[in-house]
Amino acid sequence: MSSNAAIGREAAAAEFDYIVVGAGSAGCAVAGRLAEDPSVTVALLEAGPDDHHYTVWTPIALARTAMNAGPRNYAYYSVPQAGLNGRRSYQPRGRGLGGSSSINGMVYIRGHRHDYDQWQQLGCEGWGYDDVLPYFRRSETNQRSTMGHADPLRGDSGPLHVGDLRSPNVFSRRFVDAARQAGLPLNHDFNGAQQDGAGLYQVTQHNGERWNSARAYLHRGDASGRGLNGGRKGLVVLTGAQALGIEFTGRRATGVRVVRGGVEQSLRARREVIISAGAFNSPQLLMASGIGPAEHLRSIGVQVVHDLPGVGENLQDHLDVTIQKAVNSTDLFGYTLRGAARMVSEIVRYRRHRTGMVSSNIVEAGAFFRSRPDLAEPDVQLAFALALVGNRGSAKARPGHGYSCHACVLRPESRGHVRLGSADMRDAPLIDPRFLSAEADMEGMVAGVRMIRRIYAQDALMQAGGKELKTDAFGPGEGDESAIRDFVRDNADSIFHPVGTCKMGVDEMAVVDPSLRVRGVEGLRVADASIMPTLVGGNTNAPAIMIGEKAADLIRASA
Repeated sequence: MSSNAAIGREAAAAEFDYIVVGAGSAGCAVAGRLAEDPSVTVALLEAGPDDHHYTVWTPIALARTAMNAGPRNYAYYSVPQAGLNGRRSYQPRGRGLGGSSSINGMVYIRGHRHDYDQWQQLGCEGWGYDDVLPYFRRSETNQRSTMGHADPLRGDSGPLHVGDLRSPNVFSRRFVDAARQAGLPLNHDFNGAQQDGAGLYQVTQHNGERWNSARAYLHRGDASGRGLNGGRKGLVVLTGAQALGIEFTGRRATGVRVVRGGVEQSLRARREVIISAGAFNSPQLLMASGIGPAEHLRSIGVQVVHDLPGVGENLQDHLDVTIQKAVNSTDLFGYTLRGAARMVSEIVRYRRHRTGMVSSNIVEAGAFFRSRPDLAEPDVQLAFALALVGNRGSAKARPGHGYSCHACVLRPESRGHVRLGSADMRDAPLIDPRFLSAEADMEGMVAGVRMIRRIYAQDALMQAGGKELKTDAFGPGEGDESAIRDFVRDNADSIFHPVGTCKMGVDEMAVVDPSLRVRGVEGLRVADASIMPTLVGGNTNAPAIMIGEKAADLIRASA
């Protein structure tokens, strides 16, 4: 089904059973699953363009899309962060079909089972690990399950392709070996029984191409991967449709006001409106529609529909710090003439076989470890990058070749918020993660830096030579803690996992209940990473898709 055909149907009908706002990781899953029922109609609204572009399908292109503002990246910035010496944090968010799954690093991590059991302990009944595991499995076709390695933890018939990298880089393997030499165990499956250890990541790819949520849930059944509704006649996908506000009749959501092609119109929802616009734009849309902290809304000039103080609160994100090491090898990505010549041959290889460096997600290997032995689960994640990756969104690319390793604290105690910059959804929201406002987060960052340097000092990596950059002040061994803390404040930034701003729960600051219904109104739900009460221990794309899968069942059960 072409986008033009979808547009034609929209012109004839501006009323649907369900309207889903936001075609990101969760939104595509919600809309795609709801539309499997041929008796209902679903409109999926997306402010950005479609995903039919080489920068989406080609894995290595994330170096361009994630790091730069453009039609597929909002490229937000936070307000100045006191914990980062007044620097603003770069906050990329996907814009277009697939949302952030179209620009992310494709790393497939579900988080630790304890994360979901904690949600249940917080009052989110039905969200424990045993409850959400079937949705993880339903969402995926895991390469390992389809190769004779059936596993009760993996899925084998879902729309999201998950697999091992087709041609892992030699330096990724060296990192894993060095991590083992540093004392970490080998882990072949970070989503298995144990998360601890070092290994290669699985990725959301198929045949060497990115498999975003749009390809999984919208283009299903279309061998080209370019149709919009996968043969589901009740699904209408509208790109370039900027939601301006939720419309209410009394306290019931009845539609969405949108602007598309410069024309404003109202789309009606007979049953429900589902907001899946992400951790920044979902609370923004609620507040712009009059649902949120009443005093703040009035200060912006928004008429209050319902005073809900938790909207925009509870922002959590993975702060990340990176240690770079310059190494003169074209096996690593870099800006040199030799590197450019290597990439020409790699592009030819990719076009022929869908393998090689162009199929890389750059962050191929990583590790999880516990900074203290008394912890019940790993609290620090490492991600090994095949390039000199530093501060994102500000510094220019450094010439030369090398590798980097990221460290992030998995369950930060720092809490921030999202506020309206204006009542217009076309303006950026005010984002304040309040990074390092909790002292415990800095302690975890120090532990991460020390583990990276310990791994770098092992023979498996030392044999390649090279020199660490910007770490001379650390000194030998474990490194001077004061110097490491200064380094973190000068160099750390987000690794792009914001959650929690429409928190699910049963307390007075909860925005949605365990069925994802917005408290205090009717006919309105939120389904995306913003509903997480606490941040999971790992990357957030897979959990967001799981939330979309479960949301569809919750919605159908109440129809």
